[in-house]
Amino acid sequence: MTRDNAISRALASFDDGRFREDLARRIAFRTESQDPARAETLLEYLDDEMKPPFREMGFSTEIVHGGDGKAPFLIAERIEDEDAPTVLGYGHGDVVSGRDEDWLPDVSPWRLTGIGGNWYGRGIADNKAQHSVNMSALRAVLDARGRLGFNAKYLIEMGEERGSPGLHEVCARYNERLAADILIASDGPRLNAGRPTVFLGSRGGVTFDLWIDAREGQHHSGNWGGALSNPGIQLAHALASLIGPSGRILVPELVPGALPPSVRNALADCVITSGVDGLTPDEDWGEPGLTPAERVFGWCTLEVLAYETGNPRSPVNAIPSKAWARLQLRFVVGIDPDDVLPAVRRHLDRHGFEMVRVAMARDKIFRATRLDPEDPWAQWAAASIARTTGKKPALLPNFGGTLPNDAFAEILGARTLWVPHSYPGCSQHAPNEHLPTDLLREGLAVMAGLYWDLGEPGTPAL
Repeated sequence: MTRDNAISRALASFDDGRFREDLARRIAFRTESQDPARAETLLEYLDDEMKPPFREMGFSTEIVHGGDGKAPFLIAERIEDEDAPTVLGYGHGDVVSGRDEDWLPDVSPWRLTGIGGNWYGRGIADNKAQHSVNMSALRAVLDARGRLGFNAKYLIEMGEERGSPGLHEVCARYNERLAADILIASDGPRLNAGRPTVFLGSRGGVTFDLWIDAREGQHHSGNWGGALSNPGIQLAHALASLIGPSGRILVPELVPGALPPSVRNALADCVITSGVDGLTPDEDWGEPGLTPAERVFGWCTLEVLAYETGNPRSPVNAIPSKAWARLQLRFVVGIDPDDVLPAVRRHLDRHGFEMVRVAMARDKIFRATRLDPEDPWAQWAAASIARTTGKKPALLPNFGGTLPNDAFAEILGARTLWVPHSYPGCSQHAPNEHLPTDLLREGLAVMAGLYWDLGEPGTPAL
Protein backbone atom coordinates (compact mmCIF):
# COMPACT_ATOMS: atom_id res chain seq x y z
CA MET A 1 0.00 0.00 0.00
CA THR A 2 1.05 3.59 -0.58
CA ARG A 3 0.73 7.07 0.89
CA ASP A 4 -1.93 7.89 -1.70
CA ASN A 5 -3.91 4.85 -0.64
CA ALA A 6 -3.89 5.96 3.01
CA ILE A 7 -5.10 9.43 2.00
CA SER A 8 -7.79 7.93 -0.24
CA ARG A 9 -9.04 5.80 2.65
CA ALA A 10 -9.25 8.86 4.88
CA LEU A 11 -11.20 10.78 2.26
CA ALA A 12 -13.49 7.80 1.65
CA SER A 13 -14.53 7.87 5.31
CA PHE A 14 -15.76 11.40 4.72
CA ASP A 15 -17.38 10.79 1.33
CA ASP A 16 -19.34 7.69 2.39
CA GLY A 17 -20.72 9.33 5.55
CA ARG A 18 -18.83 7.34 8.21
CA PHE A 19 -16.99 10.39 9.49
CA ARG A 20 -20.18 12.41 9.72
CA GLU A 21 -21.94 9.60 11.57
CA ASP A 22 -19.17 9.41 14.15
CA LEU A 23 -19.05 13.17 14.57
CA ALA A 24 -22.83 13.52 14.87
CA ARG A 25 -22.83 10.98 17.69
CA ARG A 26 -20.09 12.88 19.52
CA ILE A 27 -21.74 16.28 19.08
CA ALA A 28 -24.88 14.85 20.73
CA PHE A 29 -23.04 14.44 24.05
CA ARG A 30 -23.72 17.55 26.15
CA THR A 31 -20.20 17.72 27.52
CA GLU A 32 -20.43 21.19 29.07
CA SER A 33 -17.59 20.91 31.56
CA GLN A 34 -18.45 24.16 33.36
CA ASP A 35 -21.80 22.64 34.42
CA PRO A 36 -21.31 20.28 37.40
CA ALA A 37 -24.47 18.42 36.38
CA ARG A 38 -22.65 17.13 33.27
CA ALA A 39 -19.92 15.24 35.17
CA GLU A 40 -21.35 11.84 34.24
CA THR A 41 -21.64 12.86 30.57
CA LEU A 42 -17.95 13.76 30.49
CA LEU A 43 -17.08 10.25 31.60
CA GLU A 44 -19.55 8.70 29.15
CA TYR A 45 -17.89 10.52 26.26
CA LEU A 46 -14.60 8.81 27.06
CA ASP A 47 -16.17 5.40 27.75
CA ASP A 48 -18.64 5.30 24.86
CA GLU A 49 -16.98 7.39 22.15
CA MET A 50 -13.23 7.38 22.69
CA LYS A 51 -12.39 3.95 24.07
CA PRO A 52 -14.02 1.82 21.31
CA PRO A 53 -12.26 3.35 18.26
CA PHE A 54 -8.90 3.34 19.99
CA ARG A 55 -9.31 -0.29 21.06
CA GLU A 56 -10.31 -1.23 17.50
CA MET A 57 -6.95 0.23 16.40
CA GLY A 58 -5.06 -1.89 18.91
CA PHE A 59 -4.58 0.76 21.60
CA SER A 60 -4.75 -0.01 25.29
CA THR A 61 -6.94 2.51 27.13
CA GLU A 62 -7.30 3.75 30.68
CA ILE A 63 -9.31 6.56 32.25
CA VAL A 64 -7.39 8.50 34.90
CA HIS A 65 -8.07 11.57 37.03
CA GLY A 66 -5.85 14.50 37.94
CA GLY A 67 -7.12 14.70 41.51
CA ASP A 68 -10.23 15.31 43.58
CA GLY A 69 -12.93 17.03 41.58
CA LYS A 70 -10.88 17.05 38.36
CA ALA A 71 -12.38 16.06 35.01
CA PRO A 72 -11.39 12.64 33.63
CA PHE A 73 -8.65 11.92 31.09
CA LEU A 74 -8.23 9.03 28.66
CA ILE A 75 -4.76 7.66 27.99
CA ALA A 76 -4.48 5.43 24.91
CA GLU A 77 -1.27 3.66 23.85
CA ARG A 78 -0.11 1.57 20.90
CA ILE A 79 3.57 0.59 21.04
CA GLU A 80 4.89 -1.11 17.89
CA ASP A 81 8.67 -0.75 18.15
CA GLU A 82 10.65 0.72 21.02
CA ASP A 83 13.18 2.11 18.52
CA ALA A 84 10.58 3.86 16.36
CA PRO A 85 9.49 7.48 16.86
CA THR A 86 6.71 8.01 19.40
CA VAL A 87 3.99 10.57 18.69
CA LEU A 88 1.54 11.89 21.28
CA GLY A 89 -1.87 13.10 20.20
CA TYR A 90 -4.15 15.33 22.25
CA GLY A 91 -7.71 16.55 22.15
CA HIS A 92 -10.52 17.58 24.47
CA GLY A 93 -14.10 16.40 24.43
CA ASP A 94 -15.59 19.04 26.70
CA VAL A 95 -17.32 22.15 25.36
CA VAL A 96 -18.58 25.50 26.59
CA SER A 97 -22.25 26.17 27.30
CA GLY A 98 -24.55 25.29 24.42
CA ARG A 99 -26.66 28.49 24.63
CA ASP A 100 -29.39 26.53 22.86
CA GLU A 101 -31.83 29.43 22.46
CA ASP A 102 -29.38 31.65 20.56
CA TRP A 103 -28.71 29.43 17.55
CA LEU A 104 -30.22 29.72 14.08
CA PRO A 105 -33.81 28.51 13.66
CA ASP A 106 -34.03 24.71 13.52
CA VAL A 107 -30.36 24.37 14.51
CA SER A 108 -29.49 22.75 17.82
CA PRO A 109 -26.01 22.82 19.32
CA TRP A 110 -26.45 19.08 20.10
CA ARG A 111 -27.39 17.95 16.59
CA LEU A 112 -24.98 18.02 13.65
CA THR A 113 -26.72 20.13 11.00
CA GLY A 114 -25.56 20.85 7.46
CA ILE A 115 -26.36 24.23 5.93
CA GLY A 116 -24.74 25.08 2.63
CA GLY A 117 -21.12 24.06 2.84
CA ASN A 118 -20.95 24.11 6.66
CA TRP A 119 -21.67 21.71 9.48
CA TYR A 120 -23.04 23.20 12.71
CA GLY A 121 -22.85 21.90 16.28
CA ARG A 122 -21.37 22.77 19.66
CA GLY A 123 -17.80 21.53 19.85
CA ILE A 124 -17.41 20.88 16.14
CA ALA A 125 -14.55 23.38 15.97
CA ASP A 126 -13.50 23.16 19.60
CA ASN A 127 -12.59 20.31 19.67
CA LYS A 128 -14.65 17.27 18.69
CA ALA A 129 -14.23 17.46 14.91
CA GLN A 130 -10.53 18.20 15.28
CA HIS A 131 -9.65 15.10 17.28
CA SER A 132 -12.14 13.06 15.22
CA VAL A 133 -10.23 14.03 12.06
CA ASN A 134 -6.96 12.84 13.58
CA MET A 135 -8.41 9.57 14.86
CA SER A 136 -9.93 8.80 11.44
CA ALA A 137 -6.65 9.57 9.72
CA LEU A 138 -4.79 7.26 12.11
CA ARG A 139 -7.24 4.50 11.24
CA ALA A 140 -6.74 5.09 7.51
CA VAL A 141 -2.96 4.74 7.82
CA LEU A 142 -3.29 1.62 9.96
CA ASP A 143 -5.67 0.01 7.45
CA ALA A 144 -3.48 0.93 4.48
CA ARG A 145 -0.14 -0.16 5.92
CA GLY A 146 -1.25 -2.85 8.34
CA ARG A 147 0.65 -1.02 11.07
CA LEU A 148 1.33 2.61 11.88
CA GLY A 149 5.11 2.40 11.56
CA PHE A 150 5.53 4.45 14.74
CA ASN A 151 4.43 4.33 18.35
CA ALA A 152 1.26 6.25 19.10
CA LYS A 153 -0.11 7.61 22.35
CA TYR A 154 -3.18 9.78 22.85
CA LEU A 155 -4.49 11.93 25.68
CA ILE A 156 -8.12 13.12 25.65
CA GLU A 157 -9.12 15.48 28.45
CA MET A 158 -12.56 16.63 29.53
CA GLY A 159 -11.77 19.91 31.31
CA GLU A 160 -10.00 22.15 28.81
CA GLU A 161 -12.83 24.66 28.83
CA ARG A 162 -12.32 25.01 32.60
CA GLY A 163 -8.61 25.75 32.24
CA SER A 164 -7.44 22.11 32.07
CA PRO A 165 -7.50 21.37 35.82
CA GLY A 166 -5.36 18.32 36.49
CA LEU A 167 -3.63 18.24 33.09
CA HIS A 168 -0.20 19.21 34.38
CA GLU A 169 -0.63 16.81 37.28
CA VAL A 170 -1.52 13.95 34.91
CA CYS A 171 1.46 14.72 32.66
CA ALA A 172 3.78 14.69 35.68
CA ARG A 173 2.29 11.57 37.29
CA TYR A 174 2.14 9.56 34.03
CA ASN A 175 5.30 11.05 32.56
CA GLU A 176 6.75 7.74 31.39
CA ARG A 177 3.51 6.53 29.83
CA LEU A 178 2.93 9.82 27.99
CA ALA A 179 6.57 10.40 27.03
CA ALA A 180 6.92 11.06 23.30
CA ASP A 181 9.36 12.48 20.82
CA ILE A 182 6.78 14.81 19.36
CA LEU A 183 3.25 16.04 19.99
CA ILE A 184 1.04 16.28 16.93
CA ALA A 185 -2.33 17.70 17.92
CA SER A 186 -5.12 19.86 16.56
CA ASP A 187 -6.90 22.80 18.16
CA GLY A 188 -7.46 26.45 17.37
CA PRO A 189 -7.88 27.95 13.90
CA ARG A 190 -5.82 28.01 10.74
CA LEU A 191 -4.44 31.36 9.62
CA ASN A 192 -7.40 31.39 7.24
CA ALA A 193 -9.85 28.81 5.93
CA GLY A 194 -8.00 28.12 2.69
CA ARG A 195 -4.44 27.80 3.98
CA PRO A 196 -3.24 24.76 5.92
CA THR A 197 -1.40 25.86 9.02
CA VAL A 198 1.11 24.55 11.54
CA PHE A 199 1.69 26.39 14.79
CA LEU A 200 4.52 25.46 17.09
CA GLY A 201 3.44 26.57 20.55
CA SER A 202 1.21 28.97 22.36
CA ARG A 203 1.29 32.49 23.73
CA GLY A 204 1.04 32.57 27.50
CA GLY A 205 -1.64 34.41 29.42
CA VAL A 206 -1.91 36.33 32.68
CA THR A 207 -5.19 37.97 33.69
CA PHE A 208 -5.11 40.54 36.49
CA ASP A 209 -7.12 43.34 38.09
CA LEU A 210 -6.24 46.94 38.85
CA TRP A 211 -8.44 48.89 41.24
CA ILE A 212 -8.65 51.91 43.52
CA ASP A 213 -10.71 52.04 46.69
CA ALA A 214 -10.59 55.76 47.51
CA ARG A 215 -13.24 55.96 50.24
CA GLU A 216 -16.64 54.70 51.30
CA GLY A 217 -19.61 56.05 49.40
CA GLN A 218 -20.01 58.54 46.55
CA HIS A 219 -20.08 62.28 47.16
CA HIS A 220 -21.88 65.08 45.34
CA SER A 221 -19.75 66.42 42.51
CA GLY A 222 -20.96 70.00 43.11
CA ASN A 223 -20.11 70.01 46.80
CA TRP A 224 -16.89 68.00 46.58
CA GLY A 225 -15.67 68.30 42.99
CA GLY A 226 -12.09 69.61 43.08
CA ALA A 227 -11.62 68.63 46.72
CA LEU A 228 -11.78 64.84 46.43
CA SER A 229 -9.72 62.59 44.15
CA ASN A 230 -11.63 60.79 41.43
CA PRO A 231 -10.50 57.13 41.23
CA GLY A 232 -12.00 56.78 37.76
CA ILE A 233 -9.67 59.48 36.45
CA GLN A 234 -6.69 58.16 38.39
CA LEU A 235 -7.15 54.64 37.10
CA ALA A 236 -7.56 55.89 33.53
CA HIS A 237 -4.19 57.61 33.77
CA ALA A 238 -2.64 54.52 35.34
CA LEU A 239 -3.85 52.47 32.39
CA ALA A 240 -2.48 55.07 30.00
CA SER A 241 0.93 54.69 31.64
CA LEU A 242 0.84 50.94 30.87
CA ILE A 243 -0.52 51.07 27.31
CA GLY A 244 0.02 53.88 24.81
CA PRO A 245 -2.76 55.50 22.75
CA SER A 246 -2.07 53.12 19.85
CA GLY A 247 -1.96 49.97 21.94
CA ARG A 248 1.81 49.81 22.44
CA ILE A 249 2.90 48.21 25.73
CA LEU A 250 4.94 50.74 27.75
CA VAL A 251 6.30 48.36 30.41
CA PRO A 252 9.68 47.03 29.18
CA GLU A 253 9.43 43.80 31.19
CA LEU A 254 6.19 42.87 29.37
CA VAL A 255 7.66 42.73 25.85
CA PRO A 256 10.47 40.65 24.34
CA GLY A 257 13.73 42.35 23.50
CA ALA A 258 13.33 41.75 19.78
CA LEU A 259 11.59 39.56 17.24
CA PRO A 260 13.84 36.52 16.60
CA PRO A 261 14.96 36.23 12.96
CA SER A 262 13.47 32.72 12.64
CA VAL A 263 10.11 34.06 13.81
CA ARG A 264 10.25 37.02 11.43
CA ASN A 265 11.16 34.73 8.53
CA ALA A 266 8.35 32.29 9.31
CA LEU A 267 5.78 35.12 9.40
CA ALA A 268 7.02 36.91 6.29
CA ASP A 269 4.29 35.42 4.07
CA CYS A 270 1.56 35.23 6.71
CA VAL A 271 -1.22 37.75 6.22
CA ILE A 272 -4.21 38.14 8.53
CA THR A 273 -7.14 38.47 6.14
CA SER A 274 -10.77 39.41 6.67
CA GLY A 275 -12.31 37.57 9.57
CA VAL A 276 -15.75 37.42 11.12
CA ASP A 277 -18.03 40.23 9.88
CA GLY A 278 -15.33 41.42 7.50
CA LEU A 279 -12.89 42.39 10.25
CA THR A 280 -9.48 43.50 9.05
CA PRO A 281 -6.42 44.46 11.13
CA ASP A 282 -5.94 48.07 12.20
CA GLU A 283 -2.57 48.80 10.61
CA ASP A 284 -1.66 51.59 13.06
CA TRP A 285 -2.39 49.59 16.22
CA GLY A 286 0.14 47.84 18.42
CA GLU A 287 3.93 47.68 18.38
CA PRO A 288 5.34 50.01 15.68
CA GLY A 289 7.39 48.42 12.95
CA LEU A 290 5.64 45.04 13.11
CA THR A 291 3.13 43.57 10.69
CA PRO A 292 -0.25 42.48 12.06
CA ALA A 293 0.86 38.84 11.87
CA GLU A 294 4.03 39.65 13.82
CA ARG A 295 1.98 41.42 16.50
CA VAL A 296 -0.39 38.48 16.93
CA PHE A 297 2.04 35.57 16.61
CA GLY A 298 5.39 37.07 17.59
CA TRP A 299 4.76 39.80 20.16
CA CYS A 300 2.83 40.53 23.34
CA THR A 301 -0.48 42.33 23.79
CA LEU A 302 -1.91 43.95 26.90
CA GLU A 303 -5.66 44.38 26.66
CA VAL A 304 -8.20 46.11 28.90
CA LEU A 305 -11.06 43.63 29.02
CA ALA A 306 -13.37 45.63 31.28
CA TYR A 307 -13.44 48.96 33.11
CA GLU A 308 -15.92 50.28 35.64
CA THR A 309 -16.30 53.31 37.85
CA GLY A 310 -19.41 54.86 39.37
CA ASN A 311 -22.65 53.32 38.15
CA PRO A 312 -22.46 53.00 34.36
CA ARG A 313 -26.11 51.94 34.03
CA SER A 314 -27.44 54.85 36.05
CA PRO A 315 -24.90 57.69 36.38
CA VAL A 316 -25.45 60.23 39.14
CA ASN A 317 -23.85 63.60 39.93
CA ALA A 318 -21.36 62.15 42.35
CA ILE A 319 -17.64 61.45 42.52
CA PRO A 320 -17.20 57.68 42.47
CA SER A 321 -15.48 56.02 45.38
CA LYS A 322 -14.00 53.15 43.42
CA ALA A 323 -12.63 52.21 40.01
CA TRP A 324 -11.75 48.79 38.64
CA ALA A 325 -10.28 47.32 35.47
CA ARG A 326 -9.47 43.80 34.29
CA LEU A 327 -6.47 43.38 32.05
CA GLN A 328 -4.98 40.45 30.17
CA LEU A 329 -1.42 40.03 28.96
CA ARG A 330 -0.87 37.57 26.11
CA PHE A 331 2.87 36.99 25.97
CA VAL A 332 5.48 35.10 23.98
CA VAL A 333 8.59 33.18 24.95
CA GLY A 334 11.07 35.47 26.71
CA ILE A 335 8.67 36.97 29.25
CA ASP A 336 8.92 35.78 32.85
CA PRO A 337 5.28 35.12 33.80
CA ASP A 338 6.10 35.21 37.50
CA ASP A 339 7.40 38.76 37.14
CA VAL A 340 4.39 40.19 35.31
CA LEU A 341 2.52 41.48 38.36
CA PRO A 342 5.68 42.65 40.15
CA ALA A 343 6.71 44.50 36.98
CA VAL A 344 3.30 46.20 36.78
CA ARG A 345 3.57 47.14 40.47
CA ARG A 346 7.03 48.65 39.99
CA HIS A 347 5.90 50.56 36.92
CA LEU A 348 2.84 52.04 38.64
CA ASP A 349 4.92 53.09 41.65
CA ARG A 350 7.50 54.79 39.41
CA HIS A 351 4.71 56.78 37.78
CA GLY A 352 3.07 57.91 41.00
CA PHE A 353 0.17 55.46 41.08
CA GLU A 354 0.81 53.92 44.48
CA MET A 355 -2.95 54.08 45.17
CA VAL A 356 -3.65 51.50 42.45
CA ARG A 357 -3.85 47.94 43.72
CA VAL A 358 -2.83 44.93 41.62
CA ALA A 359 -3.84 41.28 41.96
CA MET A 360 -4.30 38.17 39.88
CA ALA A 361 -7.82 37.75 38.57
CA ARG A 362 -7.38 34.02 38.01
CA ASP A 363 -5.20 31.55 39.83
CA LYS A 364 -3.74 29.98 36.70
CA ILE A 365 -0.89 31.42 34.62
CA PHE A 366 -0.54 29.91 31.16
CA ARG A 367 3.11 29.78 30.13
CA ALA A 368 4.38 30.63 26.66
CA THR A 369 6.00 27.94 24.53
CA ARG A 370 7.48 27.89 21.07
CA LEU A 371 9.31 25.33 18.95
CA ASP A 372 11.80 27.15 16.72
CA PRO A 373 10.32 27.48 13.19
CA GLU A 374 13.67 26.28 11.84
CA ASP A 375 13.52 23.05 13.86
CA PRO A 376 13.78 20.06 11.48
CA TRP A 377 10.46 18.66 12.70
CA ALA A 378 8.67 21.92 11.91
CA GLN A 379 10.16 21.90 8.41
CA TRP A 380 9.29 18.20 8.00
CA ALA A 381 5.64 18.81 8.90
CA ALA A 382 5.37 21.78 6.53
CA ALA A 383 6.85 19.72 3.69
CA SER A 384 4.46 16.82 4.35
CA ILE A 385 1.42 19.10 4.28
CA ALA A 386 2.62 20.84 1.13
CA ARG A 387 3.05 17.45 -0.57
CA THR A 388 -0.51 16.45 0.34
CA THR A 389 -2.31 19.68 -0.50
CA GLY A 390 -0.12 21.37 -3.08
CA LYS A 391 -0.23 24.47 -0.85
CA LYS A 392 2.52 26.07 1.19
CA PRO A 393 1.26 25.92 4.77
CA ALA A 394 1.48 28.88 7.12
CA LEU A 395 4.14 28.15 9.73
CA LEU A 396 3.24 30.11 12.85
CA PRO A 397 5.76 30.27 15.72
CA ASN A 398 2.90 30.00 18.19
CA PHE A 399 -0.85 30.20 18.45
CA GLY A 400 -2.05 33.75 19.09
CA GLY A 401 -4.30 32.53 21.88
CA THR A 402 -3.45 30.24 24.76
CA LEU A 403 -3.33 26.47 25.03
CA PRO A 404 -1.84 24.30 27.80
CA ASN A 405 1.10 23.47 25.52
CA ASP A 406 3.57 23.87 28.37
CA ALA A 407 2.31 20.57 29.81
CA PHE A 408 3.67 18.81 26.73
CA ALA A 409 6.70 20.97 25.94
CA GLU A 410 8.01 21.40 29.48
CA ILE A 411 6.71 18.54 31.62
CA LEU A 412 6.93 15.84 28.92
CA GLY A 413 9.80 17.49 27.02
CA ALA A 414 8.25 16.88 23.58
CA ARG A 415 8.55 18.97 20.47
CA THR A 416 5.10 20.35 19.70
CA LEU A 417 3.32 20.62 16.35
CA TRP A 418 -0.29 21.77 16.12
CA VAL A 419 -2.18 21.28 12.86
CA PRO A 420 -5.56 23.02 13.23
CA HIS A 421 -8.71 22.01 11.35
CA SER A 422 -10.74 25.14 12.12
CA TYR A 423 -10.72 28.74 10.85
CA PRO A 424 -11.09 32.22 12.41
CA GLY A 425 -14.78 32.59 11.48
CA CYS A 426 -15.98 29.34 13.08
CA SER A 427 -17.97 31.04 15.90
CA GLN A 428 -16.02 29.06 18.48
CA HIS A 429 -17.61 29.47 21.96
CA ALA A 430 -20.49 31.41 20.37
CA PRO A 431 -23.88 30.39 18.97
CA ASN A 432 -23.79 28.75 15.52
CA GLU A 433 -20.35 27.15 15.92
CA HIS A 434 -19.54 25.54 12.58
CA LEU A 435 -16.87 24.34 10.17
CA PRO A 436 -16.72 24.22 6.37
CA THR A 437 -16.94 20.65 5.10
CA ASP A 438 -14.15 21.29 2.58
CA LEU A 439 -11.81 22.21 5.43
CA LEU A 440 -12.63 19.01 7.33
CA ARG A 441 -12.12 16.88 4.25
CA GLU A 442 -8.76 18.50 3.57
CA GLY A 443 -7.83 18.00 7.23
CA LEU A 444 -8.35 14.24 6.85
CA ALA A 445 -5.98 14.19 3.89
CA VAL A 446 -3.40 16.34 5.68
CA MET A 447 -3.33 14.12 8.77
CA ALA A 448 -3.27 10.86 6.82
CA GLY A 449 -0.25 12.19 4.93
CA LEU A 450 1.48 13.27 8.13
CA TYR A 451 0.86 9.97 9.91
CA TRP A 452 1.99 8.01 6.86
CA ASP A 453 5.20 10.01 6.63
CA LEU A 454 5.89 9.40 10.32
CA GLY A 455 6.19 5.70 9.58
CA GLU A 456 8.55 6.18 6.64
CA PRO A 457 12.35 6.52 6.64
CA GLY A 458 13.63 10.08 6.58
CA THR A 459 11.97 11.58 9.64
CA PRO A 460 14.27 14.06 11.44
CA ALA A 461 16.78 12.67 13.88
CA LEU A 462 15.52 12.51 17.45
